[in-house]
Amino acid sequence: MGASRRAAGWAWVLGLGLIASETARAEEPPVIPVGADAYLRWDQWPLQRIGARAYMRSTYDRRGGNEGADASHFLYQERDDFNVTLDVEGRGVLYFARFNHWHGSPWTFEVDAAPHVVRETSTADPDHPAPGSVFLPETAFPKPLAWTWSDTKGADLSWLPIAFDRSFRMAYGRTHYGTGYYIYHLYPRGARLSRPLTPWDGVSPPEPAVLALIDRAGTDLTAGREGLSEDRGVAVVRGGATTALATLTTGPTTIRAVAFSVPKASALAFGRARLRVTWDGRDAPSIDAPVALFFGAGTFYNREGKEHLVKAFPMNVRFDADRVHLACHFPMPCFASARFELVGEAGTDPIDVRWTIRREPYAGPANHVGYFHASYVDHPKPTAGEDLTLLDTTKAEGGGDWSGSFVGTSFIFSHDADLTTLEGDPRFYFDDSQTPQAQGTGTEEWGGGGDYWGGRNMTLPFAGHPAGARDVKTALTAEDRIESAYRFLLADLMPFGRNARITLEHGGADESTQHYETVAYWYGLPSPSLAPTDALDVGDEASEKAHDYRSPDASPPVEIVSRYERGVDHVKDREIFPAIAKRGRTTRGTSEFTLKLDRANLGVLLRRTLDYAYPDQRAEVDVADVAADGSPGPWRNAGVWFLAGSNTCYYSNPKPELGAPAPVVQVSNRRFRDDEFLIPRDLTEGRTAVRIRVRFVPVARPLLPGRPAPDLAWSEIRYAAYSVVMPAFTPPPAR
Repeated sequence: MGASRRAAGWAWVLGLGLIASETARAEEPPVIPVGADAYLRWDQWPLQRIGARAYMRSTYDRRGGNEGADASHFLYQERDDFNVTLDVEGRGVLYFARFNHWHGSPWTFEVDAAPHVVRETSTADPDHPAPGSVFLPETAFPKPLAWTWSDTKGADLSWLPIAFDRSFRMAYGRTHYGTGYYIYHLYPRGARLSRPLTPWDGVSPPEPAVLALIDRAGTDLTAGREGLSEDRGVAVVRGGATTALATLTTGPTTIRAVAFSVPKASALAFGRARLRVTWDGRDAPSIDAPVALFFGAGTFYNREGKEHLVKAFPMNVRFDADRVHLACHFPMPCFASARFELVGEAGTDPIDVRWTIRREPYAGPANHVGYFHASYVDHPKPTAGEDLTLLDTTKAEGGGDWSGSFVGTSFIFSHDADLTTLEGDPRFYFDDSQTPQAQGTGTEEWGGGGDYWGGRNMTLPFAGHPAGARDVKTALTAEDRIESAYRFLLADLMPFGRNARITLEHGGADESTQHYETVAYWYGLPSPSLAPTDALDVGDEASEKAHDYRSPDASPPVEIVSRYERGVDHVKDREIFPAIAKRGRTTRGTSEFTLKLDRANLGVLLRRTLDYAYPDQRAEVDVADVAADGSPGPWRNAGVWFLAGSNTCYYSNPKPELGAPAPVVQVSNRRFRDDEFLIPRDLTEGRTAVRIRVRFVPVARPLLPGRPAPDLAWSEIRYAAYSVVMPAFTPPPAR
């Protein structure tokens, strides 16, 4: 592709605009908004993050249970005040960190080996927490990007973008109830980013424009935006009937706001109506969810008479003296048409609804963005031992491959004011991985709280618990027993290139029998940006020969019987996750093999299935061309492949707040893990195969100071190549 075509492909995301004919399809990926731009360019929420990967790590119980409420499980310790929960190598941004209250503080944010100590005002005397606490240094962690337990009702939260060029580590200074989860993105060398990633210096404040933008949560985010057109009307929604609001047919468009208002007396009934939106005449609606849950609340029952029931950045629910006003500001592109409908709940009285839709022309490439989805699932009777599935894109709208981003959830976790269901962990799987790339510590943590929010309600720009009484006794009505929470992802959204499976544990060990209802928000095009092109099964003679696998120092093939990291293995007498057998090798030297690619690739995602019993597996990865005779060309370095920790961790949760670490070494029965490495585009583009060399680099570090050095090796069970490609999506013609 020539330079002029490349420039055209990137022009839209650089804000230069494109002629309408470019909506057909681009052959180059869009520029990825990073750092402050991940917020400032929020109108590019639908943008495909092609080639980028997101991960969520946490202090979860490695054995699948709920020990210590998933707190205080550490990768390793370097000293008593340096207990590591996150260790990453590569280039990326930490977009989110969550801690329970001040527990674990002081925290060390180590960026490219430079330590930065972060505290909050309760750190100095944690037995007497400081009201109105803040992160320290406060200038680096201001609201509305950082909040403490005083506002969140139980957690310290940071959405501050923290960039790193080579590595990032998170370490806790204290281990009492050291719980947390963290979301970060990694980018391959040469990725088209909206700005350079300048490593965080620990003191600089975020850009004022970012703070001003997020401070607008709960307001009309489209106010003053030029180029918008507006459709509005009044409709009567009748019980059990479908009411068509509007069908827009003006060509490539981005919906910028969807707003409703109803009389306060009709609020509860309207919350139980369903919103349906169908893009481009597709066979099924992409938005199909109860109105209240779609707008971030399980119910519109406003027990405290607050102005804002939901005051989030993309959604808000506002009450005035007479009416309830709802607004959604997720950008929603389409290319030919958009049909909006409301379905009234059977048996309810007619509801007078005022509606508004604001939109603007979309002039970018069609395959640079995704359709907006809000996928609803009712879970009236959860199955013991099995996570709830909130979304499985392989079954969405007829199934198949989807490329896009997971951008949040809204969920009811009880209809009976039962907060104990909140122990369930989020687990998200992307692009065929059998290991969750995102593993959390609990449902209320995912919703921005801690300790069940103390039974109180709160609403923040990206997380909240807007509805639900403290318990059954204090519930004022049946609607007041509905407990709900929301979590929206903007900078910390999670891209996928082929499929996404979003799951949630119900209760601490998938034992809750409460009635859940969930909405998963996501963007997606029905075409992949990751294409599986080859796989090497190590230990299989035929596969090794076919891929010219060479590893002079490798062990003989060994069969391992184990499990992947998921939930509990057994519920009563029923085995949920049976052990399975896999064959593989280990090496303390070098392995080489050849993998086939799609010639049109823009880079490669290399996935390795491994035995996680070997800790801190680290290797240098080199890539070479494959000559006609099969010999490799010059080797070029692709970077470091590092996976911290192992299936052995330590648990330290002393009862006193200031108690010394009391490590208990734990070994889980989950040895299988899928891990990923991003090979830069300049090493693979235009090639149908590459030779890969993995050079083991041991990390001589014990789990705890004074313990014997562990047995170190690089484990290889399977290597799978996924070529990064542009989605082959052509939009329907405008009507």
